[in-house]
Amino acid sequence: MSATIIAKTEFQRIFTEDRPLLDVRAPIEFNKGAFPHAINQPLMTDEERIQVGTCYKQQGQQAAIELGHQLVANEIKHQRIEAWRQFQTTHPNGYFYCFRGGLRSQISQTWMQQAGFEIPYIEGGYKAMRQYLMEIIEQASKRPMLIVCGKTGSGKTEYIKTRNDAIDLEGIANHRGSSFGVNITPQPTQINFENRLAVNLLKHRVYGHGIQVLEDESFLIGRSAIPKCFYQAMQAAPTLYIEASLDERIERILQDYVISMTAQFIKAKGDKNGFEAFSKYILTSVDKIKKRLGGKLHQQIQNLMQEALKEQQSRNSVALHCAWIQLLLEKYYDPMYEYQMKKMR
Repeated sequence: MSATIIAKTEFQRIFTEDRPLLDVRAPIEFNKGAFPHAINQPLMTDEERIQVGTCYKQQGQQAAIELGHQLVANEIKHQRIEAWRQFQTTHPNGYFYCFRGGLRSQISQTWMQQAGFEIPYIEGGYKAMRQYLMEIIEQASKRPMLIVCGKTGSGKTEYIKTRNDAIDLEGIANHRGSSFGVNITPQPTQINFENRLAVNLLKHRVYGHGIQVLEDESFLIGRSAIPKCFYQAMQAAPTLYIEASLDERIERILQDYVISMTAQFIKAKGDKNGFEAFSKYILTSVDKIKKRLGGKLHQQIQNLMQEALKEQQSRNSVALHCAWIQLLLEKYYDPMYEYQMKKMR
């Protein structure tokens, strides 16, 4: 195969080496799902792609190609080629891809060659690489696992981060796996979550780790769904239990969900707006589980939260937050954990 076309046999190397990737698909395709270390410099915009696609359906491939050349011509064409040249300059070891490694890749590479430079394109494009990554998840579902369990606040995530053979599902999902787990930055799309998970699993295997160590998670981490085959394997895997005292758990949750989150919101939005955003975050988080808490307990926790927020704002003290954290642990999270453990026995 030509050196300007990267064969499918190179997929493992592409992902384990974090090769820079240039995605020439339309932005709507890229935003739906792409790969880590990929940037989008499209051959056609979304609107141009729609016009060419309509022409293809009505008049055939040759007419669509001609329309594409008309739409992306002169200065527009020059700008697209220049963006690709800048990618090559910044990432001389990078590759590019379209959806299937077909016409768009061939046109893009021809234009590059005419401009005096070249970037290799990937055989099979996005579709083939996506299929490869989904197969990696299937294969990982059959490899040994160890699931780290424990009550809320016991330090499971901290333990996961100390092990180089662990897969941090919450980190990949950008969510901490509870009603309070939302981060300031958004979660990835479902496709991007799966792609990131697959790359992590591939590296785990290539680096020679024997056991995949994972934190016990629900099927949904925020809005990110763990692939079914992988989740089912997690449910059947052996477990490791972490224990911590109630005081230790309260302190950990206070640090993670109050002190750290306040600092993040203030850094992103400033003192006044940041504190308002933090206040909305914790009050909204408890509202999400109102039905499961019951009206009376929900109101009690909400009242304690509001008192704690007033104290935090007026005196810069977070001490009162411990009251609602303890109540939430004892009356909601701990009973739910015990129920789940009984089902597993």
